[in-house]
Amino acid sequence: MKIVIVGGVAAGMSAAARARRLSEKAEIVVLERSQYVSFANCGLPYHIGGDIKDRDQLLLQTPQTLAENLNLDVRTGHEVISIDRSKQTITIKDLMTGEPYHEAYDKLVLCPGASPIRPKLPGINHPRIFTLRNIEDMDVIKAIVDQGILHAVVVGGGYIGVEMAESLRNRGIAVTLVELADQIMPPLDQEMARDLQYHLEYHGVQLKLGTAAVSFDDENGNVHVTLQDGTILLADIVLLAVGVRPDAHLARQAGITLGPLGGIEVNAHMQTSDPNIYAAGDVVEVMDTITGAQSLIALAGPANRQGRIVAEHILGRKSAYSSTQGTAIVKVFEMTGGVTGASEKLLKSNKLPYHKVYIHPSGHASYYPGSTSMHIKLLFAPGDGKILGAQVVGYDGVDKRIDIFATAIRAGLTVYDLEELELAYAPPYGSAKDPVNMAGFVAANLLKGDVNFWYAEDYPAAMENGLTIDVRSANEFKTWHIPGAINTPLGQLRTQLDSLPKDKPIFLYCRVGFRSYLAYRILVQSGFNQVKTLAGGSKTFCSFHRTPLCTGRPGIPFVAHAEEQLAEQAIAANCS
Repeated sequence: MKIVIVGGVAAGMSAAARARRLSEKAEIVVLERSQYVSFANCGLPYHIGGDIKDRDQLLLQTPQTLAENLNLDVRTGHEVISIDRSKQTITIKDLMTGEPYHEAYDKLVLCPGASPIRPKLPGINHPRIFTLRNIEDMDVIKAIVDQGILHAVVVGGGYIGVEMAESLRNRGIAVTLVELADQIMPPLDQEMARDLQYHLEYHGVQLKLGTAAVSFDDENGNVHVTLQDGTILLADIVLLAVGVRPDAHLARQAGITLGPLGGIEVNAHMQTSDPNIYAAGDVVEVMDTITGAQSLIALAGPANRQGRIVAEHILGRKSAYSSTQGTAIVKVFEMTGGVTGASEKLLKSNKLPYHKVYIHPSGHASYYPGSTSMHIKLLFAPGDGKILGAQVVGYDGVDKRIDIFATAIRAGLTVYDLEELELAYAPPYGSAKDPVNMAGFVAANLLKGDVNFWYAEDYPAAMENGLTIDVRSANEFKTWHIPGAINTPLGQLRTQLDSLPKDKPIFLYCRVGFRSYLAYRILVQSGFNQVKTLAGGSKTFCSFHRTPLCTGRPGIPFVAHAEEQLAEQAIAANCS
């Protein structure tokens, strides 16, 4: 059998390597139009920024090592330009010589990935405007950065845009990040992205949100970037990171069925509408794990798994790909943001019912040095508590928790299952009640009726006819409080029950939700039946309604790791 694979990075090389491990007799040809295969494309920004010093560390394999170790015929600089399905041949252009030639196949695997979007804007072809897709792109960008440029504009606030903003800032370059949406990191809900935004600003990245680049003009070899709001930015280099689209032109020209989003349509075995042609990676449409809808989710992990499934099915196994849940993570200087499953905005757009909770536990035992709080948002089904999505933002242990939530979603677990998880604990790594357990406890309390929440986005409309009570200490209340609230510290609440109205709603809050939960239990058991407590406390409230005093640090929207700890100790007292 002759297997020809188009594309030599994540999905393509996974398919080739797995096919060889399953069959020594198969003839396997890999065609890659760039000069590199099996490179770590997720590491490209970090070489530009200097975190990865040795460029060769990004080159995981070469055509020579793949030939020696796996007996693969890997051809770089060879671009497939057409498919003849009736003859089961492809036409290939040798980019070195410019000469075309033909190659027959028994099974063809399309793994060309996705192409960076370059909007059709005036001046978009300026020589100092780049996208970052491969090693060649990285080399050109790094060469310019190494010349000692002063100003950069990054257009797009997704994963690549944020990583490039950080990398360029680490090189001492003034960076402006432009994003059409009113937040960075669109997979996150807005309130969860906000601390990452403030952290970028703390490190000197200027954010221009809710606006777009509309034109580019030359300024003595540099670029004038004109924004939708009228702002003009001068840049030595512009990095476009506004998204990607499936590189599906080969499939389209060959009459292979595409999905509604422009990606290649495949079945569970990654077969296209032509049973002799498979596709995998960023070029295909997948089913979203939570919504069941067709989606385009460009992630390396799913691409590698899909490539493996292609090889297994070609060689007689019944392997199948189920869905993609979009588990992803991003480093933003000292902070980390992670997401898995559905976001709240995705659930809303698909009209799926859900509940949500917010918590702010420490990454590891609070008494062990280096601990800081994280912000966790958990989304789950109203009936059985099945987990629908999770987002985590913080400094310490974010990756561990998002991976646990991702595993829970894949296993179909509920919030009750989270309560029962037995997770590793030692003071440097976690707590006896892990943040994942805590999320389960709070969510289960909601489903059991042990707590009733009000949410930051309800303010102020839903609270007009009620009483808002801050149960923090008097000093905390004096530093900052929600406008209109009165202060009744938790320790004094039992002695003041007679002064509280039972005929109107009472809205409780504290710093992170723990003291107000205790107050809620006191009031409910004392005959008050219109009580709610703020989900996530004032820390989550401030993610929706940020003011300079919201954190108790006037004029400083966010601070670095050590200062954050000191501020928490001074302001939050025992609320943890």
